[in-house]
Amino acid sequence: MAMLVVGIVQAQNIFTATVKDSLTNELLIGSTAVIKGTTNGASADANGKVEIKNIADGNTTIVFSFIGYQSLELVFTFPFTDVSKETFVYLTPEAAEIEEVVVSSTRTSRTIENEPTRIETIEAEEIDEKNNMRPANVSMLLQESTGMQVQQTSATSGNAGIRIQGLDGRYTQLLKDGYPNFSNFSSGLSLLEIPPLDLKQVEIIKGPASTLYGAGAIAGVVNFISKTPNPKGEYQFIVNQSHVGQTNVGAFVSKRKNKFGFTVLALGNNQLPYDADGDGFTELPKATDFTIAPKLFFYPTEKTELMVGNSFTQGERTGGDINYIKGNGDTNHTYFEKNNSIRNTSVVEFNKFFKEKNHLAVRSSFTYFERQISVPGYVFKGTNNNSFSDISYVHNFKKHTLIVGGNFIYDDFTEKQITLFPLRNFTTTTGGLYIQHTWDVTKKFQLESGVRCDAVNYINSNYNNSEVVVLPRVSALFKITDKLTSRIGGGLGYKTPTLFTEQTESFQYQKVLPLSKVTSEKSAGGTADVGFKTGIGKNFYFAINEMFFYTHINNSTVLQTDTAGNYYFSNTSKGVQSLGFETNAKLIFKENFKLFVGYTYTNAKAEYLTGNQFLPLLPRNKLNLALVYEKENNLKIGLEGYFTDQQYLSSGLQTPAYWEFGFMAEKTFGKISVFVNFEKFTNQRQSNYKTVVNEPHNNPTFDEIWMHTEGFVFNGGIKMKL
Repeated sequence: MAMLVVGIVQAQNIFTATVKDSLTNELLIGSTAVIKGTTNGASADANGKVEIKNIADGNTTIVFSFIGYQSLELVFTFPFTDVSKETFVYLTPEAAEIEEVVVSSTRTSRTIENEPTRIETIEAEEIDEKNNMRPANVSMLLQESTGMQVQQTSATSGNAGIRIQGLDGRYTQLLKDGYPNFSNFSSGLSLLEIPPLDLKQVEIIKGPASTLYGAGAIAGVVNFISKTPNPKGEYQFIVNQSHVGQTNVGAFVSKRKNKFGFTVLALGNNQLPYDADGDGFTELPKATDFTIAPKLFFYPTEKTELMVGNSFTQGERTGGDINYIKGNGDTNHTYFEKNNSIRNTSVVEFNKFFKEKNHLAVRSSFTYFERQISVPGYVFKGTNNNSFSDISYVHNFKKHTLIVGGNFIYDDFTEKQITLFPLRNFTTTTGGLYIQHTWDVTKKFQLESGVRCDAVNYINSNYNNSEVVVLPRVSALFKITDKLTSRIGGGLGYKTPTLFTEQTESFQYQKVLPLSKVTSEKSAGGTADVGFKTGIGKNFYFAINEMFFYTHINNSTVLQTDTAGNYYFSNTSKGVQSLGFETNAKLIFKENFKLFVGYTYTNAKAEYLTGNQFLPLLPRNKLNLALVYEKENNLKIGLEGYFTDQQYLSSGLQTPAYWEFGFMAEKTFGKISVFVNFEKFTNQRQSNYKTVVNEPHNNPTFDEIWMHTEGFVFNGGIKMKL
């Protein structure tokens, strides 16, 4: 019996190992190791170590796993011949199978985990999900992101702008692949003319980002990154139909072969006039638009790229009295609002890559935008020409990355003379030089600093002004532990004068006088965040990020009224202040169930106002909830809920708080997917509280838009990916 007991004890081995990330070498605390086919296993402790006891002699297969990583099976022979040798196990992130999350907005080609500047990304999976809901444009993609608000500016035509940190849309710079072609006269339609079908990623910088992007990047930057061709090729098609009369048909194709490649985006949208509340006025306008965007890529060598592209969009939107729109107008049915636009953007880009990821980039774009706004008795028509040229060089040293560059921007608006009202022509030219330095001080501390100097001139028939603006910026990344990180950043910004704001857009620029003696707005601001992520047991993964923000805008440009009832802009001695915080949390169970929670608190005030200083149409509290079940390449089901707090109207009255809910499902059959979406299925809309349209019927006025107007929308369609 003694000999038998000794033999059994000697056959019970102990296995210990340290589990790490194969890319970052970080400890994977909470990862699991289990003997295959048994329940005998253990979780990694605070040092990343696992310990499994009672292992019999012989060959044993151990399965290592962690949420977000590929499982790994390894065979070990017991007993070990060298028990003193430490065992390391390296797991590969699931994302590495597809592509690392590399951000391009900072031009350093760093992964997002190693970038000192705080950047949020909307990945291809979420873009694809929102494409199911609204293939026509990216408005829903941004509206349902934490800390962002899409503000509708027209009750009948649906024009909209974007807000970050509660600040007006003119303080956020929209980019497409780094090109700033969506400002000033075109801003009211920009979100409605960017389709999501060709996007691989959206990068969002909140807070000042003027070092690389100059004027307008006060509240932040939203950069829409397009897909590029690969040898495998991509062929994607979508057909969508909604019960409110919207039809979408689109295609994106791309392919690279040897030294040549191409991408082509084609999308057509048609919307029938839709009256949700039966008041005789459209909540969704009659609209048709199409986009065609081809790009050609040439790769003369492995490290040289040349891209030439063009994007053309034409749209017609008519909202108002639904009888008039359907051709049944009479003396009591006369109101309409028409927006006809043409946008054409041509781009050329040259990239040369050297050793150590050093990189020379030369890029240029030219955008022509023409728009005509018509309401009864009034027409506003003009063209906006915008050219952008930029050259930059990135040099990587052992622990340093240096970016130097310069750009030139020309922006010209020309109004067509229709009435005797003074023309609002305006021209802005900007020449800028910038330098940015990223320093990997240690493995746990990275520092990024930069400065930009812009020489700006803006001119119209009333005045001619020139400025030199210096914009420093700094940000730092602290990797406190493998689970805990923090980013802190701040800088200065500015915005050149413009009469194209959300406020003037809402009344079609009627009676808005040309700018006179108005100077640029200046800002100072910053953000600070703390991020934490960990595994919980064998099946859960949890991550949370808490971000605090502050921005103060001096010399604010404010719309005022003269004694004749005309509107004009002037600078104020007091400014606008916005502060608050955002919370983003994610809980994943067995990679199939995902819960997302986003909360935003915003306290923004206009200091130049007397009495109530809160900015209108801005909720102090917003909550985003999403629960998703996904079985890859098979089934996806999602339930979403959004809470919006009370908002102040310009009159000083407060709106009610409200909830909105949505449900979506997608089933994949090989290369074909079928999807359905129930948006706002509780039929939440503004007219449930009070009619948006005010009498008289043939010459109405409209309430401010503080929530969605169309209510419940059901849509469904088919996607094909080859």
